[in-house]
Amino acid sequence: MFNIQSRPPMYDQDAVQPMRDELIAIGFKELLTLQEVDKAVKVNDNKTVLVILNSVCGCAAGSARPGISLALQNSIIPDKLFTVFAGQEREAVDRLRQYIPGFTPSSPCVALFKNGELIYFMQRYDIEGNNAEYISNVLKEVFNDTCSNQGPSISQEDFAKVMYAKQRGSKIPLFNI
Repeated sequence: MFNIQSRPPMYDQDAVQPMRDELIAIGFKELLTLQEVDKAVKVNDNKTVLVILNSVCGCAAGSARPGISLALQNSIIPDKLFTVFAGQEREAVDRLRQYIPGFTPSSPCVALFKNGELIYFMQRYDIEGNNAEYISNVLKEVFNDTCSNQGPSISQEDFAKVMYAKQRGSKIPLFNI
């Protein structure tokens, strides 16, 4: 569900819902406001926080979401999983990007935080042109080096039921106010 109280979304909500559902199905919680982003990221509890900036981009997000899903089947995963959607909850996205200094804004992207500090960042440039298995392997390595929570995020049975969105970004209708 998107936050209509902020700037209007760029894309039709019904069209992007399958892309949201992919991440929700594997254990992510959506961050819809800048306050929710602050509450998720600005914590000092020694827990790792993975935030995915989801996107309609077919050239990168189409492999990012499945790659992230595969990575979260690892035996070691981040403690907390959150997502915001580029072009949808625009203030929340802007706030997340404030926690990722030194990188050009891009989506999709993957940010891993600990105690409010960015400890790993995979930008769109690192995702584009790579398949889900490659993305998964990179993230598993990061999880093994920096995280301690026991995985997977969902059972193998539930993982087998996850449906991946097949739409391309250029086919997503714009939101009509």
